[in-house]
Amino acid sequence: MGVMTYTDEHVSPIPPARIFKASIVDSHNLMLKILPDAIKSIEIIKGDGGAGSIKQINFARGWVKHQIDELNEKTFTYKYTLIEGEGISDKIEKVSYDIKFESSPNGGTISKMTTNIYTHGDFEIKEEELKAGKEKVLGLYKVVEAYLINNPNAYI
Repeated sequence: MGVMTYTDEHVSPIPPARIFKASIVDSHNLMLKILPDAIKSIEIIKGDGGAGSIKQINFARGWVKHQIDELNEKTFTYKYTLIEGEGISDKIEKVSYDIKFESSPNGGTISKMTTNIYTHGDFEIKEEELKAGKEKVLGLYKVVEAYLINNPNAYI
């Protein structure tokens, strides 16, 4: 098994508590509201939504299952593992994500994400595929960020 690791950062004008609550804690409600054409449903199929829970996200085309490894509302950290669905194949065993929201000097947030892709054998993912995955994640953050900017009383 091989492991590919990459990190990414995004700076947002939204404070950590708001963006964490919207994009992580209440994502199962907010994503359906702001991305109705892309996300058809989000179900917690095991657990209560905290650590150990399994969440299934049904997209317009496909689905994924995430296992929540850690959700800490005090430190604004979230760790989860993609265990089934799109992105998992005979070449990729699982993908784990470690996300931390930190305060920035201007009162906003610096989102730091580490992604570990566990591959079967010595399979390597092409740079274009990694870039496309990063752009999808950044796109989700931008949609949540825009929602919070346009709705200043949401998730306070």
